[in-house]
Amino acid sequence: MGFEYLKYLSDGLDKNALLDELMITYGKDVWNYAFFITRRKELAEDIAQDVFVKVYEHLHSFRGDTGIKTWLLSITRNTALDCLKTAWMRKVQLFPARLRDGSQPSAESEWFRLQERRDVWRTVLNLPRKQREALLLFAHHRLSIKEIAHVLQVSEGTVKSRLHRARREVNRLMADGEARDGGERT
Repeated sequence: MGFEYLKYLSDGLDKNALLDELMITYGKDVWNYAFFITRRKELAEDIAQDVFVKVYEHLHSFRGDTGIKTWLLSITRNTALDCLKTAWMRKVQLFPARLRDGSQPSAESEWFRLQERRDVWRTVLNLPRKQREALLLFAHHRLSIKEIAHVLQVSEGTVKSRLHRARREVNRLMADGEARDGGERT
């Protein structure tokens, strides 16, 4: 469902129904982005809730300059970064979150595929935040360079540079991991 019509609507719209649609459509993206910034499951849940409260309160401020997904991810980023800046978060170091996949592999090839996926995500999660954000927005959320620049509030050249460094680092770390493992994985 496209939400471009929001820029044309004003007070007559059913905000509760619209919020439900936005949460259904983009809730997972908002949570994933918050998790990638914070690397904490519970904190990502709190941030996602805060984001949709802000959206509900400020729905009238959506101007349509960007897509609704870009707007939501911008709010998510700002909320997550504000949360990380709080005094409590700076003083308390929580245990890092770990990716879990509850599925049971049915064959050896499935196991190797899942292990490789975990290795890639673990590698991405260990990138510096700026590179991790750019790569996530591009590869997972499928945002354009221009949209990523808007969300991150940087120039398009900076986005391209961060993506290049992130890809290079992921490739290097994955190659190092395979070399350590003796190249056993295919």
